Amino acid sequence: MNEGEVYTLRTTSSGRIENQVYSSRVLRSEFDGNWRTVLSKSGYVVYIATSNHAKVEVLLAGGLTKLLVFRRGGKVLVGGGGTSHYSKPHRAITIN
Repeated sequence: MNEGEVYTLRTTSSGRIENQVYSSRVLRSEFDGNWRTVLSKSGYVVYIATSNHAKVEVLLAGGLTKLLVFRRGGKVLVGGGGTSHYSKPHRAITIN
């Protein structure tokens, strides 16, 4: 993303582009090999995308599974109780 570019929420044939979101319904997340992990001072585990098209598959309460796709530098913060924060923009594709 270049400085000054604005991304809006939209639905595409390959998912929905989402801005920054959070969820407390995440039961499990599986990251592909394109992430590095750091621990923040506030106790969050921070996953940082190391390449474009970095993927996370998340299982949500209720059985819904989503594939989230990030650009390089995208972040996922995971806190206690299954709370996850996802940086913007990212693509969300419902798997089932």
